[in-house]
Amino acid sequence: MSVLAVEHLTKRFGGVIALEDVSFSVEAGEVVALIGPNGAGKSTCFNIVNGQLAADAGEVRLFGARVGGLPPRALFRQGVGRTFQIAATFPTMTVVENVQMALVSAARAIRWPAFASLPRQKRDEAQALLARVGLADAADRPARALAYGDVKRLELAVALAGRPRLLLMDEPAAGMAPNERAALVTLTRDVVAEGDVAVLFTEHSMDVVFAFADRILVLAAGRLIASGTPEEIRADPHVQAVYLGGPEEAET
Repeated sequence: MSVLAVEHLTKRFGGVIALEDVSFSVEAGEVVALIGPNGAGKSTCFNIVNGQLAADAGEVRLFGARVGGLPPRALFRQGVGRTFQIAATFPTMTVVENVQMALVSAARAIRWPAFASLPRQKRDEAQALLARVGLADAADRPARALAYGDVKRLELAVALAGRPRLLLMDEPAAGMAPNERAALVTLTRDVVAEGDVAVLFTEHSMDVVFAFADRILVLAAGRLIASGTPEEIRADPHVQAVYLGGPEEAET
């Protein structure tokens, strides 16, 4: 059974068709990229899967159960983690407090006493997560003092605090230098392999897509026009014409 199954999704905004009859699945341990030109429907699809938008037609299933219409907080508690194009952390909190906050949330214990005693709650577990993403030595620094690449690492640790079975990553490499992108891709790959996590991500950086994805989905004008391995997508003439450019550009 697939971790995520998207079935015949359709979404309209007035007279504009953002998605039309889009179907795909993501398996445990698989990393799937959702790519396409601006306006292709990537963000719409991503936000429907994450519960931020409702589909006009079609279904989203998590381990076979229908989850369409559930809000993001409910999906989080069913094992869906999320990172954002612009990293979403609490800059005035310390690095370890950011992760502790996510751990408390995952335990359904968000009440004022939990916030008041946050520095004493789940610190060891938070420290272990920070060690996994290479931030153990930064635990007591304010999040706002981190370099941007480390903020992305922190956001990944926050997402992992919910022990996700499905991790949604919205342009994980946005705003990062090439060496930072490579490091984050390697790190995420290792984390996914450890936990058999399914990953769906959007990304404009083709070096990240071709290095990171097991399988690539290509959207154009709201329709799924191709699905395959990186090698198959790189060689697909339709994808080259619509998005990647000619063969020479596809190699970059």
